[in-house]
Parts: sequence; structure tokens; C-alpha cells
Amino acid sequence: MMKFSQFSYLLLFLAFFSCQNNSQKETTNTEPKAAMKKAEPVKWVTYKAKNNPTGKNILLVTGDEEYRSEEAMPQLAKILSNYHGFDCTVLFAQDPEQLGTIDPNYSFNIPGLEKLADADLMILFTRFRALPAEQMQHIDSYLTAGKPLMAIRTATHAFNYKDTTHAYQHYGWRYDGDKNDWNLGFGKLVLGETWYTHHGHHKHQSTRGIIAPNAADHPITNGIEDGSIWGPTDVYGIRMPMPNTQSIILGQTVNRAGEYDEHDAFYGLKETDTEVATANPAAKKQYNPNDPMPPIAWLKNYQIPNGKGGTSFTTTIGSATDMVDEDVRRLMVNATYHLLGMEVPAKAKVDVVGTYNPSPYQFHDDAHWDKLNLQIADYVE
Repeated sequence: MMKFSQFSYLLLFLAFFSCQNNSQKETTNTEPKAAMKKAEPVKWVTYKAKNNPTGKNILLVTGDEEYRSEEAMPQLAKILSNYHGFDCTVLFAQDPEQLGTIDPNYSFNIPGLEKLADADLMILFTRFRALPAEQMQHIDSYLTAGKPLMAIRTATHAFNYKDTTHAYQHYGWRYDGDKNDWNLGFGKLVLGETWYTHHGHHKHQSTRGIIAPNAADHPITNGIEDGSIWGPTDVYGIRMPMPNTQSIILGQTVNRAGEYDEHDAFYGLKETDTEVATANPAAKKQYNPNDPMPPIAWLKNYQIPNGKGGTSFTTTIGSATDMVDEDVRRLMVNATYHLLGMEVPAKAKVDVVGTYNPSPYQFHDDAHWDKLNLQIADYVE
């Protein structure tokens, strides 16, 4: 009996040791796999409204090298979400090798454009993008369906294709190929104008918004007084007439009263500046920028070939620093309601959400963006 018990204990001991050893091996084998597994990068940010009675969904597309769309559009999205009950998603330019990191200088990739299939409104703020065909097809399908579009600032020259074999080269801002309807590209056909010149002295003259004749009663001007819109950027020259358009706001060019300050986000320009410009000192051929004043915000009835008719709203004022102005923000919010076919508030709430200290508009080299290392995850709330 004693011998049998000792033998039993020996078997139990060996079995226990074997289990411990196998457990140790399993832990050793799985730990490196867990350590190697990385979290999926955040490639876009969504701001869900606490209450969205209409179920409206807005997609904001950023990607410009100069006017800080990556700062302006998250703020606009938060205003539309927090105060107006729209679900908003913001997309960003990213190098495929650095997904999750914002790189305005990378012109060939904006993840998430497939979300346009479920969007009720696209707000576009890009400059000279050369997106791959698989991404452009989502934009093309959206416009073919005649869905509404808001285009901000550089969106008049949103795309730039040097490759004449690209399936969507006709979207390029200087297109002059066989597709005659697409002459001068997306900007001309869908918005009414592409880029051809600055209007005003860059960083030395600002822009004040004057309500266009016959637009005082338009719902997009609700809560906006004549002259209350102001931005430190000059705007873009517009060749008139623009067929099938309605001017909403005209841009009055204003001289700087104080000194130029390269360290100021507004470059020394102030909303209190009042002197109306009669010349643009930087122009090779002199002209009076206020004779006539160009439209800086307008509506257009658009229709791309083989597509349904739709409505676009374009504003050439709207850099990140322009959006410090309350009525620049209100202009965009009002246009959102109008494009969605909704009643525009008498005076829409457009208070800044959180902290908003936009960077001055300017170009930066790749080293700047590498050092800044802007993470989309930091925009998530």
C-alpha cells in the first residue's frame, strides 16, 4: 500500500511539472506575437451629434499645403455637430507609409472617400490633389448623382493631374483635352471658376464681405450684416459672367493700416482696417481690385456629363485664419443648411468649440511636417 501511494505521488508530481512547462512555453511563444501586433492607425475623425433628428451626414475633405484646411475643417465639423445636429466626418491627406499622420504636402492619398456613398453633403477644401482613380471614382459618383457640394478656398483648383493617361485627368484645374465639357476641369464645370489669379496683395490686403445686389434676402445671408464678414487673406480673381451662378457675397479689398508682421497669424492685418484699396501694388498690370468687386461666395447649378443636376456653393474666403471671424463661420453654416434643403436659422450659433488658434497661412517643407508629426488620433474627442 505504501509503495503504491509513493508511486502515485510521483506520477502526480511529473504531471504537474509537465503542465507548468507547457504553460511556460505557450506564454513564451505568444508574447512576441502580441507585442508585434500594432493598433490600427486612426485615418479619419468622426464627430457624432448628440441629437441628429434628420440623420444628415456630412463629409469634410481636407488636403491643402497653404491655408490650413486640416485645422479649419475639424473646427467647422465640431460646430456643425455640436450646435446643429449633423454627424460629421473629416478626412485628411496622408502618406500611405505614414497612415494616421497628417501630411498636407502629400497630394496622392486621402483615405475614407468611400464614405461619400452615405454622405448628404460634401465639403471640399483641397488644393492640387492628384488622387488615384479608385479614390476619385467616389467623388465622381457623388457628383454624377447631383448631390450638394460646398467648396472652400483652394477647391476651385482642387485637383491637378500631370499624367495625361489618368482616368480622371479631366478634373485637373487646367484641363484642355478632348472632353470639351470639362475645359478647365472640376472648378470651371462644377463650381463656375478655376484658379487663374490672386485678387489683392497677398499678406498685405485683407477682404471684407459685402452682400451682393439682390442677395440681401437670400437665406445664406441670414444673421450676416453687410460688411461684417472679414478675413486676412486676399481672395481669387473671378472671370465674369459665370453662367448658372448667383453671387451671394462680394469681396472688398482693404489696405492694411499697420505694419506688416511676419510673426502675426494675420500678418499685421486687422478687422478694424477700413481703407478701401484702389490698387494692388504687387500686380504687374495695375488695376483697381474694387472696380468691380469679385464675388467671394456664390451658388451654382451644376451638372457633369451623364449626371443629374445639383447645387454647389463656393467661397474663396475660408482659410483657417479667416474662420476666426464669426460671420465667415456663419456663412459656411448657413450654406450647409441651404444645400441640404433645410430652413436656415435666423442667426445660427457658430461659437468656437474648444480651443481654436489657427496657424498663419503659408507653405512648409516636408521637414516641417515630419517634425510636427500631426496625428489624426489627436482630433478624436
